[in-house]
Amino acid sequence: MVQIIERLADVAGQYDAVFCDLWGCLHNGVVAYPAAVEALRAFKARGGKVALLTNAPRPRADIEKQLDVMDVPRDCWDVIASSGDSARAAMFRGVIGEKVWFMGQDYDLTFFEPMRLVEDPVAIARVDLEEAEGIACLGPFDAYADPALNRPQFLYAKQKGLKLLCANPDIVVDRGDHREWCAGALAALYEEMGGESLYFGKPHPPVYDLARQRLAELGTAVADSRILAIGDGIGTDIKGALGEDIDSLFVTGGLAAVETGTTEQPKPDALRAFLDAHQTEPTFAMGYLR
Repeated sequence: MVQIIERLADVAGQYDAVFCDLWGCLHNGVVAYPAAVEALRAFKARGGKVALLTNAPRPRADIEKQLDVMDVPRDCWDVIASSGDSARAAMFRGVIGEKVWFMGQDYDLTFFEPMRLVEDPVAIARVDLEEAEGIACLGPFDAYADPALNRPQFLYAKQKGLKLLCANPDIVVDRGDHREWCAGALAALYEEMGGESLYFGKPHPPVYDLARQRLAELGTAVADSRILAIGDGIGTDIKGALGEDIDSLFVTGGLAAVETGTTEQPKPDALRAFLDAHQTEPTFAMGYLR
């Protein structure tokens, strides 16, 4: 049975590391949440390690720059593991071929920069859909447009048997007060149409393996029983934690704020109904990370 807690500090002593989601937990896509920053600082002060585990489809260097812009201080985290880096590694290993059709925004093009994680990488070329051997999907061309607008291209891609590499399994995200579509919505549409989508972010194992690797690079070997996953996505953060058999803290004031009746804290009855509807059970819950 999920336990509603007041602060991360209430349970911090049980864990040596946290896998903390970004959007909806540490920031809102525009600015950092001060209470969340302080909670992670306090966790680190007692010797814990903080791995920022994000479904952002970008390399960690780009994420660091974004965090700086949003005033997320570097002293509240240790390492970053992104869906983008996990998907990039797969792409450079050739899972969607050498010629790929890119879906996303111009600022996502750093996805194609070389990475040290892969030895003998495949030489990737960005091409038009008609020439492509696979699709690198970092997100929609228009974050506010109905994903169904991509049906004509997806029908053609499916008929060619192209695999779609999804660099961000999230369906939607809230940027400030505005909700945007993510790559996960496109990948789901492609599957519904009979195409094959490949996922590398939460809740899928590759990004968790990357997070463990990044912790190990710090000289920190942490048992899964001593890791706490923090996130606001019931189908990504919490589902992924359950799949990895690690404890989880569900931040209800993010994507599920309305459904869980969250003001400062979730309403217990609303939270129970939400979890039952999703047939899942996090270890802990709180309204906002603090």
